[in-house]
Amino acid sequence: MISETVNSTELKKTTTPLKRLITALIIGDIGAYIGLLTVGSILLTLRVNEIDPKGAITSYGLIAGIGSAVAIFSMPIGGFISDRIRLKFGKRKTIIGAGAIVGVLSLMGMAVSTNLLMLGFFNCLMAFGLNIAQAGYSALLVDQVPESKRGTVSGLLGVLGMAGMLIGLVLMSVMTKSSNIGKFGLISAILAIGTIIACSLIKDTPAERRNLEKSREGKVQIGKVISGIYPSPRKYPAFTWAMLTRTFLTLAAMSTTYNAMMFIQRYHYTPEATTKFTALVSFAGMPAMIIASLLGGFLSDKLRKQKIFIIFSAILAGSALIVYAFAPNFTSILIATIILQFGYGLYTGVDLAMVSRILPRKEDTAKDMGIMNIARTIPQTIVPFIVPMLLGIGNWSFVYCFLAVCGLLGALTVLPIPDLSRKTNDMGSTNNDNSLNININ
Repeated sequence: MISETVNSTELKKTTTPLKRLITALIIGDIGAYIGLLTVGSILLTLRVNEIDPKGAITSYGLIAGIGSAVAIFSMPIGGFISDRIRLKFGKRKTIIGAGAIVGVLSLMGMAVSTNLLMLGFFNCLMAFGLNIAQAGYSALLVDQVPESKRGTVSGLLGVLGMAGMLIGLVLMSVMTKSSNIGKFGLISAILAIGTIIACSLIKDTPAERRNLEKSREGKVQIGKVISGIYPSPRKYPAFTWAMLTRTFLTLAAMSTTYNAMMFIQRYHYTPEATTKFTALVSFAGMPAMIIASLLGGFLSDKLRKQKIFIIFSAILAGSALIVYAFAPNFTSILIATIILQFGYGLYTGVDLAMVSRILPRKEDTAKDMGIMNIARTIPQTIVPFIVPMLLGIGNWSFVYCFLAVCGLLGALTVLPIPDLSRKTNDMGSTNNDNSLNININ
């Protein structure tokens, strides 16, 4: 059995100074986000249209869908591997570096792909590489950030995805006449440079040696090995409640995916007006989300409370979607979107800090963080499938009422999770008290 006791001398040698660590996380993680989201939002679409202009819609859906499926399971796999890497370079830095190398090669492969099969293969490989790299970055929050600072750091990391997408879109907008090699090459260079800087700043250690649990007869207990893949809901209930909370709130946030279609079908806007209003709504919500994420993370550290922010974010999200359901015009949609994004921002500002605190086992940090990330990627994948089904049952009001209920359920599923104690833990170790004590005050 692996010992979780670390003396102060060893901890000092293997912990990166906080400001340096935050710098590394921002530079490295944003590079990965730029790669993932720039490809997902524009570059993959352009490449599919070049290779298969007549069947672009169907081809894009197939390639993007398979890539999303790969992404769902990449972080748990990367985390599982990272938790067991015993190289002197470090368990987190090794998976980050390996993922970045795979990502760079895959991005350049997408640039030179001449058929859909090649493009789909490299897209899946890119999703795998960049997601396992992010598994390493996520684990560092638990490994090295003191518990008293995790809310603030969580708030900072919560806006990186949006920042990465914006940076990528801006870069691509000024490179419209560049070649595919130029576009994908720039994204690859940003990823590579960001990874090199991050790894040079981070102090890391190899994983501790572990042994498979054996029975008294000396045989490996396969049942315990299998149950170790997903933390037991009975033994670690807080982990499963956090998974449900993240799932419900992400489902609510993904409601904006169908804004363009809703503007056309519900309000009968022209394609030109739809494009204009969709962009306006998207950009109007971004500042609200960024401010809320930073504010929520900072205040949660100061007040030593996390759940109250998540409950409030769920109420805001649910309320905003009720407005969506019965909005008479675009102005109502705009206001509701700002409220929705502010609410989701509050959640993202606290989410990583709360999750890092209730992880079951220190030695499985990266793997469990990867599993937790499935609760964010699955809603992004299934919303495009359930909305048409909901429209078949009712109308747009029904769709948004359903998603509003999902958002409000997030306020209920967070209740059983223990809240922060008044006593801070500056060693950054995981709080394994996964009891069902309800404390929101």
